[in-house]
Amino acid sequence: MRLTLTSDLWWKNAVVYCLDVETYQDGNGDGTGDFAGLTQRVDHLVRLGVTCVWLMPFYPTRERDDGYDITDFYGVDPRLGTLGDFTEFVRTAKDRGIRVIADLVVNHTSQDHPWFKDARSGRDSVHRDWYVWQDEPPEDGPRGVVFPDAEDSLWEYDEGSGQYYLHRFYKQQPDLNVANPEVRDEIARVMGFWTQLGLSGFRVDAVPFLLETAGQDDADKLPDPHDYLADLRAFLGRRNGESILLGEVNLPYDDLARFFGDPDADRGDELTLCFDFVGMQRMYLSMAREDAGPLAGALRERPAAPRDAHWATFVRNHDELTLDKLTDDERAEVFASFGPDKDMQLYDRGLRRRLPPMVGGDRRRVELAYSLLFTLPGTPVLFYGEEIGMGENLAAEGRQAVRTPMQWTPQEGAGFSTAAPDTFPNPLADGAYAPRKVNVYDQSRDPHSLLSRIRLFAERYREAPELAWGEYRLLETGERAVLAHIGRTTDAGVLAVHNFAGRPLTVRLRVPGAGPGSRLTDLLDEDHAGLTVPDDGLLPVRLPAYGYRWLRIGTQADDPERVARD
Repeated sequence: MRLTLTSDLWWKNAVVYCLDVETYQDGNGDGTGDFAGLTQRVDHLVRLGVTCVWLMPFYPTRERDDGYDITDFYGVDPRLGTLGDFTEFVRTAKDRGIRVIADLVVNHTSQDHPWFKDARSGRDSVHRDWYVWQDEPPEDGPRGVVFPDAEDSLWEYDEGSGQYYLHRFYKQQPDLNVANPEVRDEIARVMGFWTQLGLSGFRVDAVPFLLETAGQDDADKLPDPHDYLADLRAFLGRRNGESILLGEVNLPYDDLARFFGDPDADRGDELTLCFDFVGMQRMYLSMAREDAGPLAGALRERPAAPRDAHWATFVRNHDELTLDKLTDDERAEVFASFGPDKDMQLYDRGLRRRLPPMVGGDRRRVELAYSLLFTLPGTPVLFYGEEIGMGENLAAEGRQAVRTPMQWTPQEGAGFSTAAPDTFPNPLADGAYAPRKVNVYDQSRDPHSLLSRIRLFAERYREAPELAWGEYRLLETGERAVLAHIGRTTDAGVLAVHNFAGRPLTVRLRVPGAGPGSRLTDLLDEDHAGLTVPDDGLLPVRLPAYGYRWLRIGTQADDPERVARD
């Protein structure tokens, strides 16, 4: 596939890497990560194959929700550096060919934001209508508490002004009223500001809540919220045509598809990418059952993204590993396999664990998950530390268990900081996943390490645009534990086969575009080993327990024997 066809839509075969500046690298020895430290680690991202960094919130905050309670949308938290440090990081990343996007958290503000301080000063204040107020919580208002361990209502009474305000998250985070044209204009200014400083887009937090109008007296008269999302995408495109909106939309497929844009127009004029929460959760169910069926079912159900949009795939993100789209019985299966202790679970809907401890450190199962990440149709998104198999620390509160400092070296402070570890934002992982056992330094020097394998996955994925750009198709395998799918363009294709079972299996596949005598090259084998389709047209693929194969279908350059003959 010609690179000139793929370069404009760079995000369709990007490798996205999410990190929290606060926990990545301390540059001044005060115990907190910062932009100065992060900038010095850019080359690690280059070697990993990252093409886009997603920054978690770095704005000024009261730190009541790990940075998501923002007090100024136009600044950098002083603990993390200055605007100058931010722009220096963006410039350095771009110099290495890495784009940068950041969290756009405009569903709510901190209660200490100047806008809300003014809004609660009186019912006639300038910013009063920038938030959602009611005399009494409405019966037809929004439902569902996001943090049931801390909140029992979505409405908080404000003594000063005598009304209730809406807060989808913590009570310290009042929701903005995006139906207000002034708020919409301000959100556009925020996006324009950071785009001007070099960002290539945003990960949009809690998109369905951002667009919600339930609970407002004039909800039936308000403009279509999806029109607003399309306006944001158009505004961003005018400011920087390559920019993207990566949306957090944890909804069933039928509801989620609308967030790409008009489903009848086959154009993506709203979110550029949407996370595939359903597919992620079904993957864990497949791993728990050692049965490819749940994941295969999700791939069959998942609607195709519009031409100018794409899915984003992930193994886990920065929050709890949510399992809310599984049935109660299915969720119980995953809990039993990967987080049986109550302390490992969160909100009765997810796990506050990283993958390696969940599978008992079984390297085969870890690799299986990340092989799926890079081959399933969509843009792969990594969470920092996944590349070395970091674990969690359950002594940390709630979701902080998976937001431990990055482990660079085997030393006491993990190479994260020269300060005492008890000053770090979160405690380091311990036990089998402590820095002395899991770190970048050691794995960078081991060609058989997980880090080396993830680097290879990223490199081969970038060399195989068919996986991201091609039409994908599931193949019949005859084995319930084996998933086989193909990504294909007009001139080539890649076949990926994954064994979810803890025993070796052989499947015989009829591969479209690969008749008798066709040669398939193994993309992950350094000796360029491959397979030849026999006379009956059924390709035998042998897989070890939890094994996988990436096989290129038929171009001359990928068949060393043919190249040698010619």
